[in-house]
Amino acid sequence: MKRLLGFLLVMVMLLLFVSLPASAEVTEIQFWTWRPEDAGFYDEIISQFEHANPDIKITQNPIKNTEYNTILSAALAGDSAPDVFMSRAYGGLQTFADSGYMLALDDLIPELMQFDEAKKMGARSITDGKMYGVPAVSQTMLCFYNTKVYAELGLNVPQTWQDFIANLEATKAAGYDALANGTKEGWCCEFLFGGGCSSLHGGVDFYNKVISGETTFLDPVFVNAVNEMLTLAPYMPVMYEGVAYTDMQASFINEMSAHFIGGSYEAGYFQAQNPDLDFDIFAVPGYTEADPAYVAVYADMNFSIAATSKNQEAAIKFVKFLATPEFGNQVVADLAMVSSVPGVDVSANPFIAKVLELQKNSTPYIFLVGFRYNQPTGSSLFQAAAQGLMTNTLTAEEVCKQVQEGIATYYEPFQK
Repeated sequence: MKRLLGFLLVMVMLLLFVSLPASAEVTEIQFWTWRPEDAGFYDEIISQFEHANPDIKITQNPIKNTEYNTILSAALAGDSAPDVFMSRAYGGLQTFADSGYMLALDDLIPELMQFDEAKKMGARSITDGKMYGVPAVSQTMLCFYNTKVYAELGLNVPQTWQDFIANLEATKAAGYDALANGTKEGWCCEFLFGGGCSSLHGGVDFYNKVISGETTFLDPVFVNAVNEMLTLAPYMPVMYEGVAYTDMQASFINEMSAHFIGGSYEAGYFQAQNPDLDFDIFAVPGYTEADPAYVAVYADMNFSIAATSKNQEAAIKFVKFLATPEFGNQVVADLAMVSSVPGVDVSANPFIAKVLELQKNSTPYIFLVGFRYNQPTGSSLFQAAAQGLMTNTLTAEEVCKQVQEGIATYYEPFQK
């Protein structure tokens, strides 16, 4: 009897062992991002995805934005490319697509068919017309201001350029850094110009003319707008030439400065770092109230897959998740950014609603959108020259001449 019971027990155990499912094999993928400020947000997104897909594990690698391009380029060219990564738009994407580093997604992500065509421009190659990324967010260059400071000093949102300068004067006289902006990093000069001076050169009308070759960057209207950027220097922090991007953020967050010219992408970070910070936004105006007050806009970010990824099935699944309204709604709610995903209620966030209102007078962020497809890029030329302007080693005319001559080496409309 004991032998029979023992035999039966062994058989039951064997049957149980055979019937147990094999442990699911977990696929690990690398996901690179360029905003360490938003790492917590993406950790939460990853957690949601992993909960629904327990067979996939994602490791995020947040890299400082000013170092991201160099590190990513080296990784893609070598054997350490991430599976999924944030990619730049327009010319920034084109370089990697032309090099064969990115997977074409047209047939792999059918959700792309639903995206707005204008937003897809930043993820589409101008060489073969294929999509190499899923559009993520668009950004708007504008001016943040501290509403408590404005109330304290009895200031109103400026309606003209002179009103804006008067507000800078008033906040400086009250002991604040009128502008948080610095110029240690060249890209900060580009967004100072894009967010601060787009209303001074005619905005979208000038953009269309310069793209077609009807005018150039030597146009006196554009030269004047560049020169006006220099007139902002007295309202920037002491030794602004050494003020870095993170210094600018800290100054505005800690209410040491009254204004911050930059991108709409700052709002979520500002709120997270100082929930008591009261701020609003405006488009820096033109010379008269009749002039449109332009904000500069651009497609900012895509999600791409490395062509060499050994985990493409898992990578595609994750990128599809990043193309859903569920993800887009969280971008709006938690990051206060304008999501490019269709079906997202971008007006649900009051800040985003205000951004969209300002976008009714918008112009392309000129060098990023139009002149990053070849070397030297318009951005690299302007950034370096603008740093010279802000240190009084170059004039506005010399800045524009350097930009024009650099772009003319490859841009046919400038070679007439």
